[in-house]
Parts: sequence; structure tokens; C-alpha cells
Amino acid sequence: MRIIIIGAGKVGYNLALNLSKEDHDVTIVDNDQEALQKAEENLDVLCIKGNGVSTNILIEAGIKETDLLIAVTDSDEVNMVCCLTGKKLGAFSTIARIRDPEYARELTMLKEEVGIDMVINPEHAAAEEIARSLTFPSAANVESFAKGRVKMIEVKITEDMPIAGVKLKDLSNKNLHPILIGAVVRNGEVIVPNGDFEIQVDDNIYILGNPSGIMNFFKGWSQSHTKIRNVMIVGAGRIAYYLTKMLHEMGIKVKIIEIDREKCDEFADLLPNTLVINGDGTDEEVLLSENIGEMDVFISLTGMDEENLISALIAKQNGAKWVVSKISRINYMGVVTKLGIDSVICPKITTTNQILKYVRGNSIETLYRIVEGQAEILEFIPKQGSKMLNIPLKKLKLPKDVIVATIVRKNQIVIPHGDDVICKDDRVIIIIKNRKIEDLDELVGGFIGGIQSELQNGIKKLGDIINM
Repeated sequence: MRIIIIGAGKVGYNLALNLSKEDHDVTIVDNDQEALQKAEENLDVLCIKGNGVSTNILIEAGIKETDLLIAVTDSDEVNMVCCLTGKKLGAFSTIARIRDPEYARELTMLKEEVGIDMVINPEHAAAEEIARSLTFPSAANVESFAKGRVKMIEVKITEDMPIAGVKLKDLSNKNLHPILIGAVVRNGEVIVPNGDFEIQVDDNIYILGNPSGIMNFFKGWSQSHTKIRNVMIVGAGRIAYYLTKMLHEMGIKVKIIEIDREKCDEFADLLPNTLVINGDGTDEEVLLSENIGEMDVFISLTGMDEENLISALIAKQNGAKWVVSKISRINYMGVVTKLGIDSVICPKITTTNQILKYVRGNSIETLYRIVEGQAEILEFIPKQGSKMLNIPLKKLKLPKDVIVATIVRKNQIVIPHGDDVICKDDRVIIIIKNRKIEDLDELVGGFIGGIQSELQNGIKKLGDIINM
């Protein structure tokens, strides 16, 4: 695809990095020469200095032949105008980052009137991700598939977990509710394990199954499930606003600490049922005075990564049961996880996943990337006439490091084995390493090619017999 990205900030840069890796023709437009120079030096993209709202700049960037325009500047209004102008000039599709809660309430009208095909709100998506993770407090990340019928959770293995040192084939024999450990991250590398794989301390494992099956896993093999009642949030930004509303709907009490007095007053008006305290969330005395040790969950959501890490570490040392921290710099991810912080949220990664799913096409229902794209968990609904329908999985000869993790039917969730088949209208969740696909049938070329080869050999032999 030919893609234009308006805005070379952190989100725009990360999008360009991932889209160019997938061999798309990417052009970045921005007024900031320093940001463009960074992109030009490190990425295989074309950079144009200028205002993305300008018709002349968009034409210079090739808007008339563009498949997708993505506007991710810091201004919602600029992003909307860029999409409107781009659509009028010939862009096939447009995506806008719109973050203001006021605009968020009017998205349907905005999409219709402005001509936006997809709206992304990183803060709202991050809030949803945190809220999902609180349904399984021992999980570092939680993702939903098949409209919530299947959950994927990431769990870090610690010494006190009885699952440490257990082979997967032994685990499956003792687990009453079917779940699948579909991927493991060990020393920064993704492994798609087999039955002989042994789980070790410090592994991050990715478990798929229905919610009750995963809950049973936690009870038997991991940690006890604790109901969340009290949450403390540091930082009164957009994520905190969206998250607090979600937590209230879940019946969870929220306390917010914010250093800016004006923001405190604003949040007190917007969220009348929330206790908002004016104070420094990186000050240990402030956190202790607000009973940090009694909190089920502590979440640091300020605009500064360093402040988030400091407040999260203070909370962890003073008894907070589960600590979540937001970071903006992806290169911090490896360091942060080693500091003992339980869960890390990066809105840029969530945004990138949403856009990559859109770019890959309509056949992908859900996309989740592991360790900067080393592996992906994808949900598909097979198309009519798919090559994978009604054929036992063991006969499909899927590529190495590809597994069919879950098959979701109308009244059934299947953790499949070799004799299981994919049927029409199933939702299929696969785990795939070091490969990018847009359609399920891309996985079965070897099997179909083998059948074609056998047919050709048979025809050749028949011809030889006739000619004798």
C-alpha cells in the first residue's frame, strides 16, 4: 500500500517503523525538521517537510495515488482537516487520531461528515486495556478475542508458582478446563512451545481459553484471584478520565492524585463520585498518607515516563498489591519489566496494533503483537470456500511456529487437536511467529501445493500408461 503519515511524533514514527517493515510505501509529512531527520536516518521512508493540511504538500506527497492517509499530529482538529482534505484529493482511506472526550462522543457523525474511515483514540484504548487487565489482576496483559468469549492473558512466572518446572504435556493432563499456553517469552525471545517444553521462572507465558478455564488455571497453577475493590491513580489525564468511568461501572472505588490544582478542580467536576487529591504522586509521604498499602491496584498515568516509574516503584515497595505503569518509550519496555512492575501499558503499541489490523484487511478480526512483532496472535473468520475448511488440522501441514490455538463455534470453544477441523462460520485464533499474513489460506500453500503435485504426478503416470 501507499501510505502517508501526517505527524512524525512518537506515534507517527512507530507507525512508520512497523508499516515500512511490512513493505508498505510510506511517506511522512511534518513541520519538525528534527523529527523528520530522525525518521529519514533510521527508517526506509520518504520524508517531506511541510504542513499536512496544505493541499500543495499533500499533492507533493502523492495523495492522489495514496491508499491510506493517517493523521496523528497532536491536534485533533488538524487531524480531522487532514483527513477531509486528503479524501477530497483522492486518498482511498483515512485514519485520524482523535483524543478529546468531547469529540469522542460524536464519532459517528464526525466519521460521516469528515470522511474518516477509522478513528483511533490511544488514551481510550489504553484505558480499556487496563480495565481488562483488572479482571485478572495477576496478568500482565489481557486481550479479548471472539467478542470476549476467548481471553488471552500474559503471566510472568515467579518462584512461588507451582507451574514453574512443569512440562506442558503434564500441565494439560491435570487441568480440567481446556486452556492453551500458545507462546512463551524467554530472555526476550518468543517461543512457540510443544508438549515437552518446560516452563521456567521468569518466563512470560501467553494463555488462551475461555474466562472460566483461565480462572481455573489461576486457582490451580498460578495465584489466587483477588477481587479488586480499591484503585489509586496518579495523574489526571485523558487515560485516567476514561479509566475511572470504566472502573466505576465495574463497582470499583477510585482515588486520583494530581499535582496540578486546576486539573484537580476539573476532574472533581467531571467525576463527582471520585476522590481527587492535590499532591505529588512521586512523593512517598503523600502516597503513604493516602494509604497506598491498602490499595488493590496502583496505576501511574502521568505524562512523564520517569515519574510513572518512580511512583510505581514506591507503591510496590509500600505494599500495593498490583502495580501498573504507563510508558511512552517502547525501548523502556525491557527495562521496566525487570524492575518488578506488574503490568506496563504503552498506548503507542495499542495504536499500532489497531492500524496494522486495518491495513492488513477485513479478514483479520483481532491482532495482538508479542515483543515488538516477533509473534502475533490473530483472529480470523474463514472466507466462503477457504482451503482450510473441513480438513483435519494434522493434514494441513502448517508451517513451523504456526499453531491453531482456538476454534470458536456458536455454542463451543475448542482447544484443537490434530483431528479437529475448521468449519464455516468458525472464528479461528492462530499464533504465528516471524511471519506476516493477511488471510488464513496463506498458511496452507504447502498442503494445497502437495495435493496439486500429487495430481500432476498421477496425470503424468496415466499419460505414460496410455502411451505405452
